[in-house]
Amino acid sequence: MNLDIENEKIQLEKDGEIVDCDILFTFDCEKNNKSYVGYSDNSYTNDRKNIYVSSYNPLDVDLELEDITDKKEQEMIGNVLMTLDHEA
Repeated sequence: MNLDIENEKIQLEKDGEIVDCDILFTFDCEKNNKSYVGYSDNSYTNDRKNIYVSSYNPLDVDLELEDITDKKEQEMIGNVLMTLDHEA
């Protein structure tokens, strides 16, 4: 995985292939001191662009994406996505 915040790109390995994704947004959460990145592989499901969100540590040299498994975190991110959707 290659996370390039400055150039707004992520390369992921999916099913053995490299997939290029565009970074759509980043944000920091002061409540849990985590950073998040929203990105898309520009695929669609039911006429909506697929958007994925992962947490990451901006101080980590490797910038590894972390899955979000905590229900409260998932709810907070859902609220962020709804806010962004209403602003679009």
